[in-house]
Amino acid sequence: MNRFPALIALALVGCTANAAEWPYNQKADAPADVRHALKVAQTDHKKVLLVFGANWCKDCRDLDKALQGSSRALIEGRFEVVKIDVGNFDKNLSLAEHYGNPIKMGIPAVVELSADDQVIYSTKGGELADARKMGEQGIYDFLSAKLAITPSGAAVTRSGATVTPPGATGGQHLIPMSRARFWGW
Repeated sequence: MNRFPALIALALVGCTANAAEWPYNQKADAPADVRHALKVAQTDHKKVLLVFGANWCKDCRDLDKALQGSSRALIEGRFEVVKIDVGNFDKNLSLAEHYGNPIKMGIPAVVELSADDQVIYSTKGGELADARKMGEQGIYDFLSAKLAITPSGAAVTRSGATVTPPGATGGQHLIPMSRARFWGW
């Protein structure tokens, strides 16, 4: 009988630890978070990446895992990331509408913004809704193809011009994950 309370305590600790790992803050003030990210992006000459999703969504959690893992090099130093919880498609819907309703065909969805709040790219066709099937490599390939990024860290405008942000050395080179796997990384 002494094992029963210990098992309950262990289960509670496990649930608490798991809750801390959820990528979407359900209590966040998403519009305020976006405004803050835009201010930081203007100051630091970055862009903003909005990631719409929900904690119950396995594809959203897999996208978050990729953003923290293999795709981190694509994002870090170039974007202010704002994760926006959409709940059961009943939260932050006006924010999603403001950016063209990228969640219409499913979540997760991403919106790339310039520092002056202009949409550069948005998933509108549910492109990431099968993130778990894409795997980290597929997500990396998708993001590197869709976001305005070059391997040197420079941004590519829609006109095709390349702009190197202040502070970028141009000597940083990302290795495509397909080659990294070949080399055993």
